[in-house]
Amino acid sequence: MKQADFVSLVMPFKDKVFRLAKRLLVSREEAEDATQEILLKLWNNKQKIGEYKNVEAFSMTMTKNFCLDRLKSKQAQNLKIVHSNYTDNNSSLQKQVEARDSMDWVSKIMEDLPEQQKIIVQLRDIEQYDFAEISKMLDMSETAIRVSLSRARKTIREKLTSTHGYGIK
Repeated sequence: MKQADFVSLVMPFKDKVFRLAKRLLVSREEAEDATQEILLKLWNNKQKIGEYKNVEAFSMTMTKNFCLDRLKSKQAQNLKIVHSNYTDNNSSLQKQVEARDSMDWVSKIMEDLPEQQKIIVQLRDIEQYDFAEISKMLDMSETAIRVSLSRARKTIREKLTSTHGYGIK
């Protein structure tokens, strides 16, 4: 495989790899390092890349595994989940502050979710993968993914509702 072929194959999903890494590792620098590491691993195994049915799904799985390994390592003791991709330029300042505050609450709530639920919410709700693709990436049944996603969403909804309704009887 030539460099141009590799670039045309990998570039369309490079940003998705970064976003998943950022969701799991939080730090932009850590996510950039993880993305670079995944791309390097793909490049080093470029002869085998043709054997994979879906290179994008394979790289997302690699990213998930790499990030989880990083989080388990001793170097990653102070990493946490933060999501700051949301901006809306057409709303009033008050709505922007409220939206940012809600996103901060959702991020804090997501920190407490089990690792598997974090990954499923990221892949389904943020990256917009369908259940079949997530099933292949995580090696889980689609039913288990739907149940896990439902539980994660319910937890987020309940905690966010109780946060917004604090003090109201």
